[in-house]
Amino acid sequence: MNGEKELRTSIVQWARSLFERGFTVGSSGNISVRLHDGYLATPTNSCLGFLDSDRLSRLDGSGNHIDGDRPTKELPLHLGFYEARPAARAVVHLHSTFATALSCLADVDPQDAIPPLSPYVVMRVGRVPVLPYARPGSADIAPFIRAHAPRHAAVLLANHGPVVAGTSLDAAVFAAEELEETARLAILTRAMKVRRLSATEIAELDATFKLK
Repeated sequence: MNGEKELRTSIVQWARSLFERGFTVGSSGNISVRLHDGYLATPTNSCLGFLDSDRLSRLDGSGNHIDGDRPTKELPLHLGFYEARPAARAVVHLHSTFATALSCLADVDPQDAIPPLSPYVVMRVGRVPVLPYARPGSADIAPFIRAHAPRHAAVLLANHGPVVAGTSLDAAVFAAEELEETARLAILTRAMKVRRLSATEIAELDATFKLK
C-alpha cells in the first residue's frame, strides 16, 4: 500500500488530470482514499484542477474531520461505499457530461443505466444502477449507497452524476473514465440499432477475469 504522502500526491495528480480533460468543472467533483486509520478527501468547494496536497482533508476511521481543510460535503457518498464495500480503497465522484446526462434521462434502466457496449465497461465498471435524487451533501443518499455498494462498484445519482469505487485510486479513476466513455457512446447511439454484448459474452468475461 502506498504511504500517505504518495497518496496525497496521487490525489492531486489525478484530480488535475480529470479537471484538465473536462471530466469535472468549477468546484464540482470529489475524491477520497482509504488509509489504514482513516481517509483522505478533497476539501469542500475546491477545484480539482488546483488542489494542494498539504490541505487535503484528513478524516479518522469514523469520517470525523481531524486535519486539513474542511472536507467535501459529499462524504456520505464516500463513506457509504467504504462501509459496504470492504475492498474499496478509493471513491471518485464526478459531474462528467455524458454520465450526468444519462442520470437525467427518464427512460434509462434504473437497474443498469450503462449498456454493455464494450468488454471494458463490463470488466471495469459492471452494472450501474440509478439511485433516487437527493440534495447534494444530504445523508439521505447513504442508505441507498450502502444497499447497492456490495454488488455494484459504481452508481449514478439521479440528476447529479456518477460515483465510482475502486480497489485503488488508479482503478477508481479508470472505471470512472470508462463509465463516462460508455455513457457517451450510449447517448450518441440512442437512435441507432446497437449490438450489445450478449449474456454469453458477459459470462465469458466473468469466467476469464473474475468480475465482481
